[in-house]
Amino acid sequence: MKSKHSISLFFAAVFLLASTALPQTKSGYNPHKVFDPKFDSNGGTIYRGANGAPGPGYWQNRADYRIAATLDTAMKTISGKVEINYTNNSPHKLPYVWLQLEQNRMRDGSRSMLTAGNYPTGFNGGDSILSVRIEQQGKSSAADYLIEGTRMRIRLSHPVAAKGGKLGITIDYSFVLPPARHGRSGWMYTRNGAIYDVAQWYPRMEVFDDINGWNSLPFLGAGEFYCEYGDFDYSVTVPADQIVVGSGELLNPKSVLTAREIERLDEARRSDRRVYIVSPDEIGKPETRPAEKGMLTWHFRMENARDAVWACSRAFIWDAARINLPSGKKSLAESVYPIESASDSSWGRSTEYVKGSIEIFSKDWYEYPYPAAINVAGPVGGMEYPGIVFCWWQMYRKTLWYVTAHELGHNWFPMIVGSNERANGWMDEGFNTFIDVYASDEFNHGEYAPKRDGEFDPAGRNPARDIVPYLVSPESQPILSYADAIPGRYSHTLEYYKTALGLYMLREYVLGHDRFDYAFRTYIKRWAYRHPAPTDFFRTMNDAAGENLNWFWKGWFVKNYKLDQAVDSVRYMGGDPAYGALITIENRDQMVMPVTVEVKESNGKTGRIDLPVEIWERGGLFTFRYNSTSRIDSVIVDPDEVLPDVDAANNVWTGK
Repeated sequence: MKSKHSISLFFAAVFLLASTALPQTKSGYNPHKVFDPKFDSNGGTIYRGANGAPGPGYWQNRADYRIAATLDTAMKTISGKVEINYTNNSPHKLPYVWLQLEQNRMRDGSRSMLTAGNYPTGFNGGDSILSVRIEQQGKSSAADYLIEGTRMRIRLSHPVAAKGGKLGITIDYSFVLPPARHGRSGWMYTRNGAIYDVAQWYPRMEVFDDINGWNSLPFLGAGEFYCEYGDFDYSVTVPADQIVVGSGELLNPKSVLTAREIERLDEARRSDRRVYIVSPDEIGKPETRPAEKGMLTWHFRMENARDAVWACSRAFIWDAARINLPSGKKSLAESVYPIESASDSSWGRSTEYVKGSIEIFSKDWYEYPYPAAINVAGPVGGMEYPGIVFCWWQMYRKTLWYVTAHELGHNWFPMIVGSNERANGWMDEGFNTFIDVYASDEFNHGEYAPKRDGEFDPAGRNPARDIVPYLVSPESQPILSYADAIPGRYSHTLEYYKTALGLYMLREYVLGHDRFDYAFRTYIKRWAYRHPAPTDFFRTMNDAAGENLNWFWKGWFVKNYKLDQAVDSVRYMGGDPAYGALITIENRDQMVMPVTVEVKESNGKTGRIDLPVEIWERGGLFTFRYNSTSRIDSVIVDPDEVLPDVDAANNVWTGK
């Protein structure tokens, strides 16, 4: 039989616990804003399912390219011809098409220069369009086209038919390659010759999709690219003393390499350690080239990709090693760099970094699909393309590892998972930064771990708390912002750091490794070589993890809600710690997260309570009973500091 004292304590506890269902809070927290039943309440369509997968009627258009270009090393110009075979798989007739001319960003007075304050660059570049012709229904004619900044519209006399209609476009063009520090491609001098990083080097199709129709955002510089998939058959003609590397497979090695270099490449394909194709003491020597004078044409093919780029120099050291993929397939890790970068603390380890990062990403997430992965030391600080990346020639030690792994990681986001970088830069930069963290933990037994992207604490001591100054800044913005609309000083914090931290918290704190990894791999597999929107990612993660995470997507990604968990009060049952304690915690701002509470008693005992996020569905105060047996010395919310709590001072209650 219970005593009257016990019964009174029971009813007191029931009353106190019941009171927590009311939305009482000192802040203005409104649970209906974050637990919003209208968030992403639109059903799926025939194109994109409610579960986040491509729908039964999903379509995307295709662009196949044949490109022939020539580099004039004296004038630093590229002249070329691109033949585009465009396929309209959409259900819409297309009376006009749009192309991208990204080199026009470098033209004086461009929209990019004006939005940047019209700063003088000392370089006036841009595409010179010499001829544009179209082919439809077997007939060729001059195109009716208009150029507006970095975009070209071609108006058609006959629309491209829906569901498989074809259009041929042929463009003759040229442009001056910008010098270093002027863009995402360029050239620089070294002791043994110039290095040329060549990207955005041909007119290419804009994406027409089921979300926006034509994706015609101009190229302003911060927002990157959104491209259709297709096959690339391209040839680059350069002086005979140049070594060329490019996206995809070299189709004519016997025409541009010596027999010794071909043998060394074959050796590298069997070796887990680097093999020199051109060694440091062979740079510039005639015996490394099949011809001493004139021009040579290098022919490459890249299949099912969204872009293709290349680089060349007579100053390149070239080494390579085998990449071992989970299926048993092989790829080739390659590095090219000048003698100035050749130390073992710098680019001498580049191929090791390429091999290690590709193998880790392939094992953890999705197998690498391309025949080679190439790292180029040159004038570009860090830029990614399918199968090849450009990195600054003076990088060394952990910085070279971090940048190499990050740029190669972009082969997954957005080269394989083809998101719209210009509209949603976080879907490639942030996802890639997230997988970087774990790759650094794994590479060479954590040689460069931990990898952190803290903006406000360069040492990266606490990745969750480092971001707090940004979250409380009046200039902070939601992650879902156009890339070009983010203030430059905050672009890395928002697109890279905050996005990666959000995924890290989901994996480590909300879902756990098993559920998160399965859902994330499902997203990659579903949208490989397709064009996902943010909602496709959110819905896939919800669906495959078996968890409604809309409160997280809205608070962390769509809005800029802040998290402030606090200990409100501690009361003893009947005034006696031996009967247990009623601990009240509070959510004082609009972001919510699950809660971990640590309780320390005067008798030396320490206990933890893990509370689900649903405790905040009814209001900002929650009371729970803790079975204490002695006086409580302290109660701490988020004791491991894994959450970006904007006010750590109210996380701790002490008996004092």
